[in-house]
Amino acid sequence: MKFSVNRESLLRPLQQVAGVVERRQTLPVLSNLLLQVQEKQLFMTGTDLEVELIGRVEIDNAETGAVTVPARKLVDICREIPEKADIEVALAESRVEIRSGRFRSTLSTLSAMDFPSVDHSSPELSTELDSKALKKLLDKTAFAMAQQDVRYFLNGMLVEIGHGHVRSVA
Repeated sequence: MKFSVNRESLLRPLQQVAGVVERRQTLPVLSNLLLQVQEKQLFMTGTDLEVELIGRVEIDNAETGAVTVPARKLVDICREIPEKADIEVALAESRVEIRSGRFRSTLSTLSAMDFPSVDHSSPELSTELDSKALKKLLDKTAFAMAQQDVRYFLNGMLVEIGHGHVRSVA
C-alpha cells in the first residue's frame, strides 16, 4: 500500500473518523483506524463497535492495500505537518512510513484482517419524521435520562418505531 495526499484533504476527514475511536480499548485494534486504498481513493474507517465512521479522500500515486494504524498518533502527526504540504504514506512490512518534505515518521500497524466490520444490513422498518417533531419527542423524554449512571442502559432513550408512530421512553 502506498499513496500521497495533500494535508488539508486528509486532515479534516481523518479527525472526524478518529473522533469515534476510544483512547482505551479492550481490543488493541479498536484504537486504530483502518486505511484502505482502492482505485485512487483512501477510505478511513474508525469504530467503537457501536458506531462506525468512514471517511473518503481522493489520492494520488495509489497502490492498493489495507492496514490499521494508531488513530491518535496519525492525527497528531498530520496536525504537525505544515499546511499545504503533501504527505506520502507507504506500508513496509509491519510498519507505515509517513513522509512530508524532510519530515519522516514510522507507525506500527496491525493487520487489516483483525479490524472488526459492522453489519451494513438494510433496516427492517423505517420512517420519516419532521425535525420539529423529533426535537419535541427528545425534549419531552430527555429529562428522565441518567447522565453518568454505571448502568449504561439508563443513560439513553428507547426509541420505538412502529407503523405510523414513533415512541420514546427514558
